[in-house]
Parts: sequence; structure tokens; C-alpha cells
Amino acid sequence: MPVLVTRRRRRGARGGDLPRMKRAVQKTLEVEGAEGREVSLLVTDDKEIHELNRTWRQKDKPTDVLAFALDEAGESFGPIGDVVVSVERARAQAKSRRVELDHELELLVVHGTLHLLGYDHEEAEEARLMRRRTRQIRRILSRLE
Repeated sequence: MPVLVTRRRRRGARGGDLPRMKRAVQKTLEVEGAEGREVSLLVTDDKEIHELNRTWRQKDKPTDVLAFALDEAGESFGPIGDVVVSVERARAQAKSRRVELDHELELLVVHGTLHLLGYDHEEAEEARLMRRRTRQIRRILSRLE
């Protein structure tokens, strides 16, 4: 399952274990039965993710992760979409939650990939389901370390 990972050459995009992030995307796809799908993962900083958030979601602030689904029709092959994660935002969140940066990045990458697969958290029940699925996938990932 192809996962294309790109890291921007920006100060705020430095850090984080790229192979671990890629593995998190791959495992999420596998667990969800979408292992044949393609995902592009962009690792960037607050400035770029802020621009994307403003342009595509009309939210004028940086965020931790964005997911841009290419296909919502439930195809079983081909590209599914893009996940964009801000290392800068992840670093701040990891510090406030007292976890390692790679732990936070893994959480964000799984979260973003689940969004590509149709999960959401607008309603309370959807949010519970997404949190439960995220925990299940992260437990599987922790056994791979």
C-alpha cells in the first residue's frame, strides 16, 4: 500500500519519526480493510497548515492535522487522499500532554487517516466511535514497536 511521505524544508517541520508516521498510516488502512489505497502524508509547520486551514476550511488559525479526501464513494483502489500534519503544533500539544512528540504525531496521523476513510467527530456518537477506533489502532501499533 503506497504511502508517500513528504517533509517540508521548514524549521517548524523538523522532528518526528517519518517511518513511524508512515507505518501508522499503513496500519490504519490495513485495519480498516483499505490496504490497497494510496495516501499522501505531508509533514509541515504551523504557517503552511494555517494557510491550508484558512483556504479550505475557512478557519483562520493553525491546526494539528488536516485530511483531504479525494474519494468519498468507497472505492477499493487508488488514491484516497492527503493527510497534512503540523510538527510544530504536535510538539506544543505533546509538551502540554506530557507525551513524546512521536506519540502525538502517531495519534494525529491515525486520526487524519480515519477521516480519509469516512470517520468524523461532529456528533457525539461519531466522536466516540472515532476515539474508540483510534485507541484500537494505536494499541496494535504499540505492539509493533
